[in-house]
Amino acid sequence: PQENETKHPPFQYVMCAATSPAVKLYDETLTYLNQGQSYEIRMLDNRKAGDIPEINGKLVKSIIRVVFHDRRLQYTEHQQLEGWKWNRPGDRLLDLDIPMSVGVIDIKTNPSQLNAVEFLWDPTKCTSAFIQVHCISTEFTPRKHGGEKGVPFRIQVDTFKQTENGEYTDHLHSASCQIKVFKPKGADRKQKTDREKMEKRTAHEKEKYQPSYDTTVLTECSPWPDTPTTFVNNSPTPAPTFTSAQHNTYSVPDRYLHPSATIQETQQWLLKHRFSTYTRLFSNFSGADLLKLTREDLVQICGPADGIRLYNALKSRSVRPRLTIYVCQEPLRSIQLERQDAGNGDSSNGAIYVYHAIYLEEMAASEVTRKLALAFNIPLHQINQVYRQGPTGIHILVSDQMVQNFQDESCFLFTTIKGTVSFLTVYFILV
Repeated sequence: PQENETKHPPFQYVMCAATSPAVKLYDETLTYLNQGQSYEIRMLDNRKAGDIPEINGKLVKSIIRVVFHDRRLQYTEHQQLEGWKWNRPGDRLLDLDIPMSVGVIDIKTNPSQLNAVEFLWDPTKCTSAFIQVHCISTEFTPRKHGGEKGVPFRIQVDTFKQTENGEYTDHLHSASCQIKVFKPKGADRKQKTDREKMEKRTAHEKEKYQPSYDTTVLTECSPWPDTPTTFVNNSPTPAPTFTSAQHNTYSVPDRYLHPSATIQETQQWLLKHRFSTYTRLFSNFSGADLLKLTREDLVQICGPADGIRLYNALKSRSVRPRLTIYVCQEPLRSIQLERQDAGNGDSSNGAIYVYHAIYLEEMAASEVTRKLALAFNIPLHQINQVYRQGPTGIHILVSDQMVQNFQDESCFLFTTIKGTVSFLTVYFILV
């Protein structure tokens, strides 16, 4: 790419592996690697004079990762990597070939981060990191129909400078490239096959494809979301724990998961809907992350039974209520109804009546009682009867038939009267 005067990347990373010739002009390059083979990534100082002077004479830290290219697999990365670890105990997805590497210092690998390595290096000196990728692309395909294509990965490099407190957490630059990994010698055969296919194409067709380059230049990208401080923490992430449901402060509706739900709210939603087995698996998922998973994704992750059940729970939508009423608790029993201005909902002395919307999904008296208890934080077992004030002030027991004859969006005031044995009696006063 032509040099951009307004945004000049401080570093450049070049992997010594040829790109595929079977990539269209405006698509991202694709590079084939052999499993376990060492590939050099040259770490180059690309700064102009005067750029980032604070790192002159100092080391920077880089983290190299092999991650999923497919967005669907990114959402289930933890589960995918745990499955790979189970099938390949003791192996790592990514290693650094230390004897071949040049200029890398203080190399670290974390047992809980099998797909990443980190090291320090001096930008003013010749630096090359030789990586080995041990996972192959076909290990992460469902194989439902036999020889399915392997999934693409990404090699990503994130570089950080040192902060005043001595930690390498100040992000400087990130770049990545798309790869596919084959069994030993498989990458060479695939490269040869692509080249032979291109040779059979006409000159006009060849113009639509990129040439194959001897090396792969990593292109700039967003930093990987993990923070460096979590990478060097050797303690495993604990499973989420929650207190009794009575102390739950979950703000998302009980039945439906909202995209804005936080990670903790998503965990609570899973627990409420009897998916506690999968709270650890989805420990880093927000509501938006979970809702993006397709039915096939969930079946693959959780199995057919739980996967379909979770999909149905996630995709169900609130049914339009059959009836809506608005209810306000009477501020003081002595306030007379005639003092309320029915036009604007304010009393003549300036007091504001705040109403709660009650959405009835069933036209039943029990539904009214239950929704009243929820809206006004009254224990359901303490409500004995619900009455409606009728003509001449008489109290009429609210029945299913009465509820079925409520007008939609009616407004009510209500008050509570203590009954015997510590029960509460609630009756409506129609405005």
